Amino acid sequence: MELQPIKAEVLAVRMIPNVDAALAKQLQLTSGHRSLGMITTTIDDIGYTALDEATKRAEVEVVYARSFYAGAAHASGPLSGEFIGIIAGPTPDEVESGIEAAQNIIEHDAHFEALNDDGSHALYAHVIARTGAYLSKIAGINEGEPLAYLIAPPLEAMYGLDAALKAADVQLSAFYGPPSETNFGGGLLTGTQSACQAAANAFRDSIIRVARQPLTW
Repeated sequence: MELQPIKAEVLAVRMIPNVDAALAKQLQLTSGHRSLGMITTTIDDIGYTALDEATKRAEVEVVYARSFYAGAAHASGPLSGEFIGIIAGPTPDEVESGIEAAQNIIEHDAHFEALNDDGSHALYAHVIARTGAYLSKIAGINEGEPLAYLIAPPLEAMYGLDAALKAADVQLSAFYGPPSETNFGGGLLTGTQSACQAAANAFRDSIIRVARQPLTW
């Protein structure tokens, strides 16, 4: 079964070259990080992946990243989507480079996959060959290690994670028990790049079977 990609859309981006001290305090910025870059997008997990890429391409750190409850279909406004991310850096140029890197991942690399014709049933089985500072910290691994980012609807996510963990020598480094803010679930798996890829493939294959025969034991 060939799954069709579901790409996220960047809805809004903005830069604050020199953030106000009160906001800097709330975001717990270091003294060297005075510039902010903000981005919203229609799919949260792609947003988190994109922010990790930003930390690899520029001297920035992720200072705020949140999913919105119930997802993009119930967004608070036309530019809200499903996710907001904020990065901080020492200069506007570094922040601009980070946002550009995030946009590039969203537009050309990371994507969900549709299990049905209208895309209402989907999964995310994305392998990152070399993590940046952001996802490395979440997964508790060294920066630059591989990672499988696996997300699906609730039952499918649990079934798929089990298959992924059994398929390769990987560790469950972060667990997202359903329901998440967007009513999905999943986790971050770590291991060698080939093991992460094998785990992602097993995750996808197992969920395809569920989609084909949801009431079969």
